[in-house]
Amino acid sequence: MEQFHHGHHVRLRSRVHGTYLHADEDGHGVSLRQRRASMNTAWAVHLHEGQNGQFLLLHCAAYGRYLAATDAEAPLGHRGLRVEQRNYNRPGVEPIVWQAMLSESEEEVYLRNAGGRRLRANGKNWSTGATVDNVDDLDNISRKMLWVVEHIPAMDIIPHLPRPTWIPHLTFWSRLIMYVLQNADGAFIAHGSFMFRGRSVFRLRKELARKMRASVNVEASDILMCLPTRDARLFPLVVDLPSNSENLHIVVVGAGTPAEADLRYVDVDA
Repeated sequence: MEQFHHGHHVRLRSRVHGTYLHADEDGHGVSLRQRRASMNTAWAVHLHEGQNGQFLLLHCAAYGRYLAATDAEAPLGHRGLRVEQRNYNRPGVEPIVWQAMLSESEEEVYLRNAGGRRLRANGKNWSTGATVDNVDDLDNISRKMLWVVEHIPAMDIIPHLPRPTWIPHLTFWSRLIMYVLQNADGAFIAHGSFMFRGRSVFRLRKELARKMRASVNVEASDILMCLPTRDARLFPLVVDLPSNSENLHIVVVGAGTPAEADLRYVDVDA
């Protein structure tokens, strides 16, 4: 577990394929991708002490969900069971709990879920699958279960939000946005909800600022949008929303406040 540090970000690279564990844009799937410099391949580490030792949660830097093992069969041609992104408020914590064990060379790790299965980079070199699979004995451990942990440094300023790339009325996705606004002391001073169409995080920030002007005098450039984690921390929302219609809870903090100073921005280009 010494390769994982609480609150820091990592990439997980398959030792066999050289591809990275990737949070898919639908907000649910997990796959393997070649692209390294992406928020979708950054995972925040949450370390916790349990009755049976230390365990970790891996929190997607893009969409705020956790890497989770499931009991669903893997797609045809893949071995084991599916892994997915899962909301922190889903019942039961076991699917999102992992333990890291060093390999024999001490250069990679195995990731074992609380259910006993290990994370596996599935298929051939062209495959994009990631699953969890049972290990009956040590002789059956596959090299496809080996992961190289790459540490991602933090950056001092918030990344630029991506500009809209499509016309909102042509998109299929519409979702309920529920928000609360914190003041400099961390108290909630405004809240509300509205329907938002599209995926553009840039447009969402503008719309949030417009909605909150009835309560506070605020401009879009003065606010930061955050999603809550399971342990009540906040992480900045800086990528376009997932391609689904699920509701979204957002905590809005002001630029220059203590809450903003506590945020960690990950430098995926490093």
